Amino acid sequence: MPFASLQLSALERQIFDFLGFQWAPILGNFLHIIAVILGLFGTIQYRPRYIVVYTVWTALWVTWNVFIICFYLEVGGLSKDTDLMTFNISVHRSWWREHGPGCVRRVLPPSAPGVMDDYTYVSVTGCVLDFRYLEVIHSAVQILLSLVGFVYACYVISIFMEEEDTCKYLHIYLWVYFG
Repeated sequence: MPFASLQLSALERQIFDFLGFQWAPILGNFLHIIAVILGLFGTIQYRPRYIVVYTVWTALWVTWNVFIICFYLEVGGLSKDTDLMTFNISVHRSWWREHGPGCVRRVLPPSAPGVMDDYTYVSVTGCVLDFRYLEVIHSAVQILLSLVGFVYACYVISIFMEEEDTCKYLHIYLWVYFG
């Protein structure tokens, strides 16, 4: 079922965004989790309106993930080194920046006495894959899962509408012949 895989991937992404204190993606992931729950609830309870809300959200989610891809690949003047993802309230970055596969993290001493420990004093070497590509892969997976979920949701909505039309015509048929 697409909703289960969407939920699991959104929870996984939420965890790594929490580890990096990236507040904008955390908020987006939270809204996505709610939308997936609504879609699942709409499917189980035969509520096409909830599924329509999910399909509209899916379009927004795909747009958000395209933005994330552009952000980390620095397309169109975007820079991955800005504090945009943290709403400019912290200096945290992607968790994958320091903890990616094969990365060796080393804290360097501050250059001036009395300077607080900061991310500028962390040296990362030996990464098998750069963190920005990991973020891009996460977003690409989200886009692919969302497209599968969108197609599934459209299919479920069409089935619900056919059943509703069948019940409507059955009611008219019974009223005409037995009315």
